[in-house]
Order: sequence, then structure tokens, then C-alpha cells
Amino acid sequence: MTRRYNSTDAAAAANPKISAIVDQISQLTLLETADLVASLKSRLNIPDLPVGGFAAAPAAAPAAAAAEEEDAAPAAAEKTLFTIKLQSFDAGSKPKVIKEVKNLLGLSLVDSKKFVESAPKLMKESVPKDEAEKIIATMKELGAVVVME
Repeated sequence: MTRRYNSTDAAAAANPKISAIVDQISQLTLLETADLVASLKSRLNIPDLPVGGFAAAPAAAPAAAAAEEEDAAPAAAEKTLFTIKLQSFDAGSKPKVIKEVKNLLGLSLVDSKKFVESAPKLMKESVPKDEAEKIIATMKELGAVVVME
């Protein structure tokens, strides 16, 4: 019986370049691996997506704050990626804001409601300027106060 994990070994062995990269990555420390992932996301323009829905968001917030402090110094030249934060919303437009947050973040309806009710809250990180401006315009039309940092 062939297991799935064996299939990747054959592919890596077939290409020595890939095999060498896998060997190098496997020797990295956890911090070096995190830097590698961040560099790859930046170079390949891979957006940060919420993983695990609403429950994972509070755990990610302290790490994001630490990353923002580290990134603050080099970003003095020209900032291209922004963080979008939901500050508040009009009570009458709450259902519309919840629906838009659900669509933007891919959360369930219940998680979107909890997210909106816990404003001010970080919505998205590392968003290109044009996309951030579109999101802010959409949210302002719906009656939400959103800031770009």
C-alpha cells in the first residue's frame, strides 16, 4: 500500500534543486521560517487571509502589532501596503455592515456579527492602497467608519 506522503518524496528526489531547497528550509529555525513566509508573501503578492475564522483573529492581533512595530521604521520611505481598521458604524446600517464584513473576510454570519459588534477592530492587513481605498469607500457608503493605517 502506497501512502500519500511517499508521493512527495519521489517528486523531490526527481528534482535535485527542489530537494536542496527542502533541505535548507528544514534546517531553519522557527523565526527564520516566519521571515521566509513573510518574504514569500510579499514577493509573490499573496494576501493574508483569516485562517480559522473569528476564533483565530484575537490570537493573531498581538503578533500583528509586533510585526507593525518592526515594519514601522523601514516603511518611512513610501508605504504601499496598509492595514484597514473598522472604527465604528451607524446603528441603522449594522446589518449592511455585517453582510459586507462577511463578504470581505469570509467569516460566517455569526462571526461577522461578533466582529462588527467588537469594533474598533482590525479588518485586513497588508492590503495594497487601491484595494484598501475601494474597501473604505464601500464601507463608508454603508455607514461604517473605517481607517487605513
